[in-house]
Amino acid sequence: MADPHRAEPHRGDPHRSAHVDTFAREHLPPPDQWPDLRFDLPELRYPARLNCAVELLTGPPDDRPVFRTASGDSWTYGQLRALVDRLAHLLTGDLGVVPGNRVLLRGPTTPWLAACWLAVLKAGAVAVTVLAQQRPHELRAICEIARVRHALCDVRAVDDLAKAEIPGLRITTYGGEAPGDLLIRTEADAQARTAAGTAPATPRPAVDTPYPAVDTAAEDVALIAFTSGTTGRPKGCMHFHRDVLAIADTFSRHVLKPRADDVFAGSPPLGFTFGLGGLVIFPMRAGASALLLEQAGPGQLLPAVAEHRVSVLFTAPTAYRAMLDELDAYDVTCLRRCVSAGENLPAATWRAWHERTGLRIINGIGATELLHIFVSAADGDIRPGTTGVPVPGWHARVQDGSGAPVPDGEPGLLAVRGPVGCRYLADPRQREYVRGGWNVTGDTYVREPDGYFRYVARADDMIISAGYNIAGPEVEDALLRHPDVVEAAVVGRPDANRGQVVVAHAVLKEGAERDSDALRAFLRSELAPYKCPREFVFLDALPRTATGKLQRHRLLAAPGRERDPQGDRAE
Repeated sequence: MADPHRAEPHRGDPHRSAHVDTFAREHLPPPDQWPDLRFDLPELRYPARLNCAVELLTGPPDDRPVFRTASGDSWTYGQLRALVDRLAHLLTGDLGVVPGNRVLLRGPTTPWLAACWLAVLKAGAVAVTVLAQQRPHELRAICEIARVRHALCDVRAVDDLAKAEIPGLRITTYGGEAPGDLLIRTEADAQARTAAGTAPATPRPAVDTPYPAVDTAAEDVALIAFTSGTTGRPKGCMHFHRDVLAIADTFSRHVLKPRADDVFAGSPPLGFTFGLGGLVIFPMRAGASALLLEQAGPGQLLPAVAEHRVSVLFTAPTAYRAMLDELDAYDVTCLRRCVSAGENLPAATWRAWHERTGLRIINGIGATELLHIFVSAADGDIRPGTTGVPVPGWHARVQDGSGAPVPDGEPGLLAVRGPVGCRYLADPRQREYVRGGWNVTGDTYVREPDGYFRYVARADDMIISAGYNIAGPEVEDALLRHPDVVEAAVVGRPDANRGQVVVAHAVLKEGAERDSDALRAFLRSELAPYKCPREFVFLDALPRTATGKLQRHRLLAAPGRERDPQGDRAE
């Protein structure tokens, strides 16, 4: 008898979808709105049938470590394979998940969350990993857009998900670091199911036998990653099974160059594709291991690196700068690779880290729409102050608003294409991101004559003051060269006479005097006068999203700012 939870065999068509629930495929953008895809490298020519979870789980010996925790627990590849199979049996058995169903995943960064992600993919479903910090209204919007009806949630993060009151959502919790079984935690659902006699209130113990992976097509949707933007309705970015492997076989393989004995760690959560790649996909593709930290701020990273002998670190520029003052307290000689993304890496931060550690931070730009990093450089190819060059397998150029390439040395919009491309879930903004076959990221860049790409600003963050174009990140970089400045953010405030004026927000070292005249004098020695801020605002911390991205719009809207009383005087 045919299994109702599985698609029919592909019957000679190697590209036939394995999805029973066809929602994701039916809501891909029209083919004429897709970007051009490039599979230039031999390793990117994947077979038509591909399940990325199988590829990531296959290979390393059973006794090799795969995930570690701050408390000292260690999971081996053999243990992970067995747990993923049990979870996949549970998903497709008691929980009734069929290939193509979207499954929400929510919780802090733990081996359990990673195992659930792998099980969802192995079962042919679509993983929708969200941030543990997201609130009920945000979760409700995501579930509405992606039509999510199943959720696996860490028991410690279930309250906000339950409060979202998402119609038809079946929530199953897991125990995080506890050894417990998965349990149905929606009491109304459990009581209703028990009263109806349709199923037990809690799932039966998972089957302890290997799970035959669903025979997904390489172009079946494997995950929907929602953008971590600071404003507007979230955009769901749909990525295929082959896309998951492509980011490992481009940036990780050719730039990062991991080894099987590496220990990865970092601050980005798994709901952020920077973290998903750096903490799960890249180490597993290399047969290495990852230290998964539930708390991974700058104050936790250095002691974790020292204690667990981390060799590959993923975090944001602000974290590298924040860790500088604490480096002497920890032995970080185990580190051999440091990766920065999520926002622009100032040259001052790169040089300070290099001077203190001897390590060259691998800068990179990525996007949720493209899953991970596509412009970068490593080792002797690094040039501080630039992002790098296109990662092998990727192409990049700088173009104007009409899509025509601009000459080297002139600013324009960064456009990229490669093996992964933007495919928004039923969103008209697809036409804005993909233009003429290129993915237009929304970043202003300059391509130098030697082929290196230099970040200027987000395209919507350029400040135009009295006819001058001023890039906020350039002013921020100059501010960060001041020894008392820990963080800086520069925005343009509307002004009746100048159009906009430059406003600098600064977080200073503890005990440093909030002296705007001193900062202004310093900047006048670093920048052309027209670029110097007319106003300084001192803050205890900059507003950021849950993924660490700066929320510039909140700086403009914040009431009761501590202003420089001489901010409006002439230059």
